[in-house]
Amino acid sequence: PIQRGYRMRIAVLYPLYVRWRINCMDLLRVLVAILLPPLGVFLQVGIGKHFWINILLTILGYIPGIVHAVWIIAKK
Repeated sequence: PIQRGYRMRIAVLYPLYVRWRINCMDLLRVLVAILLPPLGVFLQVGIGKHFWINILLTILGYIPGIVHAVWIIAKK
């Protein structure tokens, strides 16, 4: 059972890495961006234009902040 679960995780994560070049740190950033969008943007680009835009979007609405954060992380 342990071996099967391991293979299943590899089968799910490997295509993400090969097709979209997503590594573990990117997945972590996306998860953080869903919980706290400005923190996800900060981890990707630091304090700059996109960070402040994301804070504004998050204040105006949580969902726009998440969309912007995931877009910033994905476009790297």
